Amino acid sequence: MEFNREKYIDLIMYILVKGYMKPNLGKTLLSTILYFIDFNYFELYGNLFTEETYIKSKKGIKPKHFQEITEELIAKDQLFLRKESYYNRIIHRYYPTIIPNCKFSPKEIEIIDLTINKLINNNAHTITQYAKKDPPLDMADFGENIDCRHVFSRNGKYSARKIKIKNK
Repeated sequence: MEFNREKYIDLIMYILVKGYMKPNLGKTLLSTILYFIDFNYFELYGNLFTEETYIKSKKGIKPKHFQEITEELIAKDQLFLRKESYYNRIIHRYYPTIIPNCKFSPKEIEIIDLTINKLINNNAHTITQYAKKDPPLDMADFGENIDCRHVFSRNGKYSARKIKIKNK
């Protein structure tokens, strides 16, 4: 399948709105949440939610289109980037300047919300440490695309199949 730009933009905006009051929601946490939504969705339904490509980097997970999309949204005044202090570190915080009109199905919203709620309270360090042990990320080499098919090697801690989905 092909990268779904509109769905990806909607997903970024949705996560930012849901986590608006979270001072820890910087670029690293946002990128990792995007990864887990896509890969949890793949584990449950056999395709990536946005068809984004994720790359293993020394700092964790790098979504291929993230920089391009966020710069485009900033240029259109739909997003505002601010570097903020967070416990003696500087994080990149994104703020939506519009109310997004996300068109997700109930089953999509359920996966998105369950993933956000599970991960949103982490900081960059803890989420990176958590993600490192997820089999798809663990099996990839630095600079390499993360293979979504490795989600089927996940154990109970990471497996989305253990989640009780109401809207199947």
